[in-house]
Amino acid sequence: MSIDVNMAEIAQLFIEESLEGLDIMESGLLNLDLGAADPETMNSIFRAAHSIKGGGATFGFTEISEFAHHVETLLDEMRQGQRAVTREGVDLMLQSVDCIREMIAGLADGTIDTTRSAELEVELAKMLGEVEPAVSLQDEVLTASSGGSAPNDPQTVEHRVWAIRFEPLPKIFKSCNDPLRMFRELQSLGDLEVHAQGVDELDFEQLDPEECHLNWTLEFQGKVSREQLEEIFAWVLDECELSIEPLALEAEIDADDLKRTDRVPAESPEPVAKVSVPKAVSKKPAVKSVVSTHENTSIRVNIDKVDALINLVGELVITQSMLSRFSGDFDFTQLEGLREGLNQLSRNTRDIQESVLGIRMLPMSFAFSRFPRLVRDTGHALGKKVELRLVGENTELDKTVLEKIGDPLVHLVRNSLDHGLETPEQRVAAGKPETGVLELNAYHEGGNIVIEVIDDGAGINKDKVLSKARESGLVGPDEQLSDEQINNLIFRAGFSTVDQVSDLSGRGVGMDVVRRNISDLGGNVSLTSESGVGSKFTIRLPLTLAILDGQLVRVGKESYIISLVSIVETIQTSAEKVSEIAGQSEVFRLRDEYLPILRLHDLFDVPADSDEIADGLLVVAEANGQRVGIFVDDLQEQQQVVIKSLEANFRQMQGISGATILGDGRIALILDVQGLIQMFHEKTGQVPVLPAVTA
Repeated sequence: MSIDVNMAEIAQLFIEESLEGLDIMESGLLNLDLGAADPETMNSIFRAAHSIKGGGATFGFTEISEFAHHVETLLDEMRQGQRAVTREGVDLMLQSVDCIREMIAGLADGTIDTTRSAELEVELAKMLGEVEPAVSLQDEVLTASSGGSAPNDPQTVEHRVWAIRFEPLPKIFKSCNDPLRMFRELQSLGDLEVHAQGVDELDFEQLDPEECHLNWTLEFQGKVSREQLEEIFAWVLDECELSIEPLALEAEIDADDLKRTDRVPAESPEPVAKVSVPKAVSKKPAVKSVVSTHENTSIRVNIDKVDALINLVGELVITQSMLSRFSGDFDFTQLEGLREGLNQLSRNTRDIQESVLGIRMLPMSFAFSRFPRLVRDTGHALGKKVELRLVGENTELDKTVLEKIGDPLVHLVRNSLDHGLETPEQRVAAGKPETGVLELNAYHEGGNIVIEVIDDGAGINKDKVLSKARESGLVGPDEQLSDEQINNLIFRAGFSTVDQVSDLSGRGVGMDVVRRNISDLGGNVSLTSESGVGSKFTIRLPLTLAILDGQLVRVGKESYIISLVSIVETIQTSAEKVSEIAGQSEVFRLRDEYLPILRLHDLFDVPADSDEIADGLLVVAEANGQRVGIFVDDLQEQQQVVIKSLEANFRQMQGISGATILGDGRIALILDVQGLIQMFHEKTGQVPVLPAVTA
């Protein structure tokens, strides 16, 4: 087993745990009350910073470790009550959290940029009221968790000799731990002598070369505390037997006497070998390959979910055993037993499917966690007071969907902060509390998840939106639109009501991207707003991208799947309700609006049963706020389908989002309604229209 690979794997663990620690720090800092700090919150922030510092020192990331030490010092003064918690202090701590994140991200390239950390170190020193000297790693490796003083300070730790007994479990190498690294850390702090012993009985024929068959007795001399020594072995405490005992150090003992082995505790076995600890050439592991190959490929799973899956697999084995008895001689008297076994197999399969999908589910708190900081910083920059309310943080969503919904949510939150919520002065003048409320809400509804972004701001100024749309040519001068159509204008590319471009808005980029990204996930977004009361964005998404609730439709001999999320209704119409536009496209009247007709057999060039509208059906589907009628020969059953990507073996095809295998073994293509609409516009040469055109 390669030492470099082992070290890289451990370093990846350090990266993951450090990022979790930074999330804890950020969340804790945002929840701190100015003035007197809550001791429990302050301790959790301090422990996270301390762990990052200790881990950085252990793996040779001295830049991270030394910067984290300065952060830890300021945090220690706050938690001990020596310094009040101020807005300036919290801001500086949040900047430091961002800085450490950037330094950890730099590990992927094997380089860490210390420009920002050096600037912040100066700010930290100013806040501490002193210019702190550079701290060497040898002086600050793995400080004691109980205090903020330097562990090797001669005034706090006396010169001692320690007897250390280290007996690792055989599996220690398999968890990527190497005793030599711990011995090197000890040697960097003082004088170290190591004695190795082998196990009493060793069967070389059964020897596992990846297991540890040694234990060690160490004698260490230096100005360190017991807590420091325990910190060095903190990574392996659950994989070893460890004892650390002080030995007397008399003033008259010379250097040679210090090397006597009779100071080792009497119960220690006679050493069989003396091992010299080679100096490490470099403590910096090869992290680059690990970060690139392991990033975003792991997921933490609740043990209850794993246990449930194991139980279901056991049930499946029982069902398989039940069915195996029909593999031999079979007669019709056993038909009822076979039917019962197949029904049981169907239930087992469905339960296992739901259980496996549940393993991929993560709570919405993973997506919501970024917004307290975002709302705080953005509100401060805009001069607005904002209260953020998070509801439904435990609502679960597929990991893939959760990762892709983050950016659209950021756009919507920023839009509410910039356009929706008013300044304190404007709110007071309107008879509202000066602090605005922004709420993020998530809940399950049927087979979907609904995410709402709600604010109690000024709402949509429909007159201004319509005026801007007419100025930009998106709406005709005499065209009349409903409130819903006006609201949908903000999702059009290039549309903005902001008169002055800023860092947050005004460039006409953002809301159209939000709708497109959500549509790519098989979902949709809508807006409701009331002037002076507030606005609500509603996102509907499938719980997972792996399985789709679909409607099976037929065109000639071909079968296609349309997502139920996209379908509004299905109707049968007559030729009298169909009109032609410029001889290129057809529209039909549905109540008070005209919708274009998309003939699948024309778009995909496949034969249909009939070209007559009255002989088929129109599936009214919606994507990106545009409704169309998709002409098909017949509707078949609704069913859940497993989505198979076509891009691995074919190229990406417009109008097709994937494929599935039906129960009879046939292949059915899954339709992308948005892509079909785009194909229709390209074929007819028409510009995309508004969601509906009033009759």
